[in-house]
Amino acid sequence: MGAKVVTVSDSTGWVYDAEGIDIAALKEIKEVKRARLTEYKNYRPNSEYHEGRGVWTVKCDIALPCATQNELLIDDAKALVANGVTAVAEGANMPTTIEATEYLQQNGVIFAPGKAANAGGVATSALEMSQNSERLSWTFEEVDAKLQTIMVNIFHNLDAAAKKYGFEGNYVVGANLAGFEKVADAMLAQGVC
Repeated sequence: MGAKVVTVSDSTGWVYDAEGIDIAALKEIKEVKRARLTEYKNYRPNSEYHEGRGVWTVKCDIALPCATQNELLIDDAKALVANGVTAVAEGANMPTTIEATEYLQQNGVIFAPGKAANAGGVATSALEMSQNSERLSWTFEEVDAKLQTIMVNIFHNLDAAAKKYGFEGNYVVGANLAGFEKVADAMLAQGVC
């Protein structure tokens, strides 16, 4: 969609590549060689490798914490805001601390919580189970199209829930409310009152 990924991290450090991360090189390092990011500079000599934390200090429009719980802390959120980030979207289970989440929201940053990403992961599992039970074999493109539709619906549901209860733009509250409504509706359908 025209975005340029300029950083990537692992448990030992992070890479900054102003020209954009070379996905082929990254796949070679991580998937084929099973090596650390320290090798990235061998593929892209103009890139920078940094030990430890600090990936969130890089100026960016969108940040995607996708690794471990409590990866993005309050000081990281402050650095992102100071550098002009417009959106933070979690791709894992709670990589952003509550304090950092609140700081981002208070400073007008669009924040998409990991609940939505995790719902996408559950949806992917459901798609796999559907294929298996029906003895189907969908192409990557078919699965990707189905998942995109599911993720768009998840967003619309959490956005609508946030608006319905007076929290427009607060996707954390919207995700919580949409999830609660879905569980409550299922319980009512089963006769629980």
